[in-house]
Amino acid sequence: MPVARRLVVVTLVLALTGCGAIRESRLNPFNWFKKSEPRETVVLDEKGDPRPLVDTVLSMAVEPIPGGAIVRARGVTPTQGWWDAELVAQDVTEDGVLVYEFRLVPPIGRTDVNTQQSREIDVGIYISDVKLAEVREIVVQGATNARVSRR
Repeated sequence: MPVARRLVVVTLVLALTGCGAIRESRLNPFNWFKKSEPRETVVLDEKGDPRPLVDTVLSMAVEPIPGGAIVRARGVTPTQGWWDAELVAQDVTEDGVLVYEFRLVPPIGRTDVNTQQSREIDVGIYISDVKLAEVREIVVQGATNARVSRR
């Protein structure tokens, strides 16, 4: 086997053995944020958005994508008919906490209380790598609870 071919083979073998270390490192985007867990509620600045918070945040996930991540959250409302759901970002704190308020508009008229599945609302937002660089944990805040995902 020629020397150049041996050099290529040895280089490939060394590169593949290094992949195990990268899999566990912070360089791998899939390691950026862990599964969400319950957290105590955060004191919010009531500075403008008149929409109320979702009653309960059921789940939250941070999914890495090229150029950033998508934060997805699922909440449940007390009745059917809530709409215009959005994750409203607060300023990142000095210790790297990014809080999103899960806000939506209540129904205009009287609505039914049916199964929980019929009252669940999903919402998501894109965060760029530039903004994620200073974020250590992401919190999605509801009226009665919050969920957090940490690096």
